[in-house]
Order: sequence, then C-alpha cells, then structure tokens
Amino acid sequence: MGSRFKKLLLTMAAAACLGTVSAMAGGASPAIAAAPSAKDLTRYPELSDVSLSPDGKHIVGLISNDGEEQIIAVWETAHPDKQPFTIGSKHMRLMSVQFIKDDRLAVVAQQTLTVGSWKGHLGKFYITDLKGEKWTSALPEERATSDQADLEKRAGNPALLSRLPGDPQHVLVMDTSTEGEGDIYRTNVYTGTAERVERGSDKFGDLQVDNKGEVRAKVELDYEDGKAVYVQWIKAPNGQWGPHFRSYLKDRNVFGIAGFSEDPNVVYVTGTRNGDKTGIYEYDVTAKTFLEPAFEHKLFDASGVVENDAGQLMGFRYLGARSGVYWTDPRLAAMDKSVRAALGLKTMPLDWVDPGTGKKAKISIADGADLVLTSWSSDQTSAIVARTGPKEPGEYYLLSKDGKLTLLGKERPWIKPASLGDTRLVQYTARDGLVIPGFLTTPPASAGPGPYPTIILPHGGPWSRDSLDWDYGGWNQYFASRGYAVLQPQFRGSEGWGRKLWTAGDGEWGQKMQDDKDDGAKWLVDQKVADPKRIAMFGYSYGGYSALAATIRPNGLYQCAVSGAGGSLADMKRVTADSRLGREFQRPFVGGLDAIQHAGDAKIPIFLYHGDRDTNVDIKDSRRFIAGLKAANKPYKWLEIKDMGHGYVTMTPAMMELQLVEIEKFFQNECKPGGL
Repeated sequence: MGSRFKKLLLTMAAAACLGTVSAMAGGASPAIAAAPSAKDLTRYPELSDVSLSPDGKHIVGLISNDGEEQIIAVWETAHPDKQPFTIGSKHMRLMSVQFIKDDRLAVVAQQTLTVGSWKGHLGKFYITDLKGEKWTSALPEERATSDQADLEKRAGNPALLSRLPGDPQHVLVMDTSTEGEGDIYRTNVYTGTAERVERGSDKFGDLQVDNKGEVRAKVELDYEDGKAVYVQWIKAPNGQWGPHFRSYLKDRNVFGIAGFSEDPNVVYVTGTRNGDKTGIYEYDVTAKTFLEPAFEHKLFDASGVVENDAGQLMGFRYLGARSGVYWTDPRLAAMDKSVRAALGLKTMPLDWVDPGTGKKAKISIADGADLVLTSWSSDQTSAIVARTGPKEPGEYYLLSKDGKLTLLGKERPWIKPASLGDTRLVQYTARDGLVIPGFLTTPPASAGPGPYPTIILPHGGPWSRDSLDWDYGGWNQYFASRGYAVLQPQFRGSEGWGRKLWTAGDGEWGQKMQDDKDDGAKWLVDQKVADPKRIAMFGYSYGGYSALAATIRPNGLYQCAVSGAGGSLADMKRVTADSRLGREFQRPFVGGLDAIQHAGDAKIPIFLYHGDRDTNVDIKDSRRFIAGLKAANKPYKWLEIKDMGHGYVTMTPAMMELQLVEIEKFFQNECKPGGL
C-alpha cells in the first residue's frame, strides 16, 4: 500500500482525552477525605489487558506489583486462584498482550529511539509461548541501522490482520513500514518464518480479510473531475475482483466494509445512508446493490460488527454515552444479561435531544459502572468480563462454563470510589441553537453543594470524542476528588454524535468550536455548578490548542489556562497538505484562529508543557507561543518532559504523575487572582 493510502492520522489527535486542572487556593473548598494521590491515579494498574485463550484453558493479562513496570501473567482457567506464570522484559516496556493461538501470545512492546535529529518511540510486535521461552518478531527484522532516512523508511509496527482461527500454525500480518507498506504475510507463530501472500501497491490500499484469511476487499484512490474518490473493490464469490460503491472524500461520508457475512455474496457496509447517523447495511456483491439495513440506531452512530471465529454475526457496535453492543447471538445476549444481574449493574433513564435532528427522546444509560465482554472462548461457553465506569477502575471476572463468576482482580484496588467525583452525560444549547453533549464530573458529596472551581476540558482531535468511561490519564478524577467540577464538552467537530455536530466544526477552530466550550462554562455558571470567578481551561493536543485560544479571546471567562502539546493551525494546514488525501479529506475543513500568531494578545496566565519526543505535534509550536508571550512580557510557565511522546502509550507513570502535580501547583500559585 503506497503512502497516499495511509490512514489519515490527525497530527493533533490525542486519545479522546484532555486535561483537567486542579488547585485548592483562594476561595478554599471544603477538604475531601482520602483523595487519591497523583501516583495513585497514574501508576500502572495491578491488572489490565485481560483475555481468554480460544480453547478457554488459559487467561493472560498485564500485571504490576510496584506500579512502575508491567509484566505478562498467564493463568490456567481451572485454577485462577493460583499464582500465574510471569514473563517480563528488561529492555522494553510491555504495552499489550493477547492470544493468537491457544499456546501463543502476541506482545506489543515499546522503547525510545534516537537516530540523528529524530527522537521518538519504536513499537515492536513479538510472538512468544506461554512461558516466554521463545520470542520471534511478527515479521523478519532487517539489520539494525543508524541512518535516519533508512529508519524512517523501515519504521512501522506490523499489524495483526487475522488470527486465522482455522489454521493451527499461522497468522496474517501486514507490513506497515513505508518500505513494505501493505504487504501481507502468512507468519508461522512457531518458527517465525513469514511468506508474503499479497503485495501492497500504490493503486490499492486498506486491504481487508475474512475470518479464513482471504483478502476480500480493498480500496482504490481515484479522481473524477479533479476530486478524490474512494472506490471500494470487493472479491465476488466467483473469485473475480470488481469496483463497487464510490465515496467522494470532500463529502466526508466514506463507505467501507465493516465485516463479511457467512454468505460470500453479502458483506456488511458502514456509512451514512439515511439522515444524520452512521448505519450498517447488507450489500449484495453480485447485484452491486444495498439490501435492507442490518443495524441502525435512531440516536447514535453504529460503529462496527462483532463476529466469532467462524465468521458468524454476534452483534453490532454503536456509540452512545460509551461504546455499546446490540447482541444478535442469543447465547452472548443471555450471557451479558446474566452477568449484569450477578454484578448488580443498573441503568437509569435520561431525557435526550438528538443534536442532529433536535428530536426529543428518552434513553437508558448505565447508572455508574457498565459491563464489557472483553473476550470469549471459541465455543462461547466461557468469557472474560470487565466491569468499569467513570468512578470505578476496571475489575475483571472469569465466567466459566458452569456459569460461575470469579473475580480475577482489579485494576486499581487502592482507589476508593467514594473519594471520587460523579460523572454524568449532560446537554446544553450553544449560542446559535446547536445542542452540545458533554460529560460533567462533580466532586464527591463531602465537597459540599457548590458552586465549585471548574475546569473546561476539551478533548483532542478535534475529530474525536469522550465517553462515559474511566479516565486513564487520571485528569478528571484527580481534580474532581479535590473539589473541582470538570466539563468535557463534545463541541462541534466532535465525532460519534452524528454528521451535523461533526461537520458544524468545519473551519471553526478558535471560533464557533471555541464558543461551544465557552457556552458550556456559562451554562455551568447558570446551573450554579461553576463559580464564575474560578474557571480555567485545560486541554491536551487539540485541547491544548483550545487552551491557547482561550488565553486570547476577550471573554473574561477564564482565570488561567493549561496547554499540553498544543499545536498551531498553520502546522495543521501544512501537515494536511502533504498528501492528496489530506488536501481533499481534511485540509478544507481546518481553518479559523491561529493562536500562536496572536500569543502576545494573551490576557491570562498560561502553563505550557510538551514532550521532547512528540512526533505528532512539534514541540516548536509550544516554543513559538512562548516566544510571543516573552515579546509581549506576558506571564507563563513552561515544562519540557524528557522522553515523552504524544499519546498515552508514550507516557510512563512518572510522566503522567508529573503532569498532575505541576498543573496543580500552577493553579494554586499562578492562576489569578490568588489561585483558582
């Protein structure tokens, strides 16, 4: 697959999570007992990334006893109470683990790497046995190099395309390096040998395989009257390839293959066909026509299909307050229902206004924690269940064949939910009438009735969103547990709430997108939640840009701001102009206020921080804003974090802890007047 087929990565994207802010100064809020420390919230979980082997005989996960290092643990499901076998690494950070065969694990590890002027992080995909005795790379590795251009050409962690459940020895792996981009290999998980079965090309990309490992779909980037168009190619039951539906990138409604049905003539396609929301549709390959909708949600976007190892449909995914599944398989539906009852999970009604249509409806959302079936055995008789929520770090259970539910462990058993804030889905109306969703976290009851010092916390992207889940960055609950209200506005430009809200952000950086955040702050004041004299904005990535913009706009709402890895509009325009795909799909919709050019107009104190290995948003952007502040003699605080990249995966617990501690210091000591 040629470079023009690379998926468009928003260079300012953060993992749909953005900051918070903290302090306890000035108008002293009531003390809150047993608030978790920064280290409590940012150290490695005691247990995470838990999954079940296909045969149901073993469990794997990442564990950490000291909070500073993660190691792999393997249990026998027949004896989950016994000490697991553990596998560690002295040279790389272990980031994730999963089963690819009954007795083989796929492990993703990471290390920092510096070559010439390039500083970043290198991911590695390894395959090992259940005791870690033999390690092989998912693809044969080239010799080590010290040449920067050669490194960039070869960089790219291989991607697992298929476990090939019907093949006892092989998996399918895609080469994602620039040098071999799009090549697909059949890798032997026991010997480490790899045979190329499909060659990538500059003409076709986004290759997709069915559960048998057969390449069944690919995309061609074509041009009509100077306009870029995605052409979906599909392999028919007779083995012949042919072009099917087309999607103009300028329309930002790209139809794609969501999955393959048991009928080789029918595939599942995702896209927006009816109204404002993304749906999933059956498509007849031979007739080249759409059939009846397979799944549509009236209020939320559909996001994918769930299939088992045999390629049978299990359910449909959709985006609500958090990612949900509508189960079509009776056994998994019954399993989901019974576990919810056993764990005492409840739902609550909520009045909802659809941002896309303005229609009112009553929806049901989780009342606190919710349930996720993270993995299940091939015969669907046993499963790993995760219980998690915005104030409840994950806990993992084994559901055995006899229906017994066994607690395997908790991610953060040292966290006391009673010391944390309550998070709920809210809505408010922007000044132009657009309905804006949001997630509001308020302090625990011991903080008193409010109004509270308040943080406006916009997410990254901006084509991203937040959800009603545990915040792995620790930002929300760190500050809520210390007496702050935190609002995460799903401002126009946010994805996952329908096309109207998403496209309303076109060209509105620092303008209407920023109005939505400000209107959220005003709404909180009207609701007696926010103290109008104690409001700050904190964000990371695009949210960091938003914090820069907040210092400039003359609205008097904020006492100070914190920008983590905040970028410039000019840099975003430059990056999205590097390819024809970017110029068609994103650059026309990036526009508005370039905060860095107006740094000298800052009206409130600001704290900027940035990682020196950030390859998404250049640290020079933060430095340019500081130069403008210096020239105008404006106050600021600056922190450069050594070896930190852009996203969570590049941040060690110590780096995340440092962020929380330094932000809190800033708000206590430098947020005017006299502390937030």
